[in-house]
Amino acid sequence: MKILVPVKRVVDPYAKVKPLADGSAIDTGGVKFEINPFDEIALEEAVRIKEKDPSTTIVAVSIGGAECEEQLRKALAIGADSAILVQSDAEWDSPSIAKELEAVVRAENPELILMGKQATDDDCGQVGGMLAARLDWPQATFASKVELQSGVARVTRETDTGEETLELPLPALITTDLRLNEPRYVALPGIIKARSKPLESRPAQTVPLLKTKTVSYASPPARGAGRKVANVDELIGELRNKGVLA
Repeated sequence: MKILVPVKRVVDPYAKVKPLADGSAIDTGGVKFEINPFDEIALEEAVRIKEKDPSTTIVAVSIGGAECEEQLRKALAIGADSAILVQSDAEWDSPSIAKELEAVVRAENPELILMGKQATDDDCGQVGGMLAARLDWPQATFASKVELQSGVARVTRETDTGEETLELPLPALITTDLRLNEPRYVALPGIIKARSKPLESRPAQTVPLLKTKTVSYASPPARGAGRKVANVDELIGELRNKGVLA
């Protein structure tokens, strides 16, 4: 089985960021970048599948500039067998990424796509569904448990009202949620092995035609000071004064 795991380069989710003075972009000076945490969960799940079935092959793929090689090397250290960098300095939105990933899928012919449910930088959560639609593949989103057997993926997924279990014939696409697993620590032997694993750089097969555009970046307004209230009646009164309660 071949598993394709798209990974996105994002600002370290624990870092504090701020916009540039002109609001044109985020100030990334001195900021560390990481694999999108949800994508790292997807990669961890792929590695666990490979540990159960050594015939499994894991391919990590990222779209972006040469700087994305750092995250792909980490993916190789975690356990991916090979990596693909679709090198492009263009701006990409969710529909464009889904279209380019479709081209990668057509070329690589994986039986399973595992990817994060969303990225921590834009929080769109759209690419997985869009890619599955373009491929006309069954999909399961927000997966908290994945079991593979005889060409079928049995997926337990998180919903607003509880858990739902789906059975999907392969090939299929699954997006991962936080409860699926906890990614492993990358040990030194894995880092050393990653140096000899193939990382292919290839040009984009599509041209991003943006359907969305970021106009500007701004910090959220400063949070107002809180105050204590004496009792529930006073709390309700204050909430009504602020228009929170009718």
